[in-house]
Amino acid sequence: MRSENTLFVGGPLDGRVLPVLTGLTGQPPKWYDIPVPNEGDAPPTVYTYRRVAAGFTKRLGLQRGWTYEYAPEGHVADGPRWPWTRRPPRGDG
Repeated sequence: MRSENTLFVGGPLDGRVLPVLTGLTGQPPKWYDIPVPNEGDAPPTVYTYRRVAAGFTKRLGLQRGWTYEYAPEGHVADGPRWPWTRRPPRGDG
């Protein structure tokens, strides 16, 4: 699989560049979750990062690449909710 060196901004990974696996289209995933184990029996802490555009060229406006920004609120819906993606309502019977 192909990977791309990606900059992480904010949060505990601020300023680090890590290799991130890309998908079939050559883009890294929209969300990147990093589980960090806690001491004892506590569940791991999960740090969430959201993919954003790294910048654009001046002349043609082409995208330069991707970075990940820290999202302390976790995953949030960032697009439209299509009717065919929702679960149908459950009946009482």
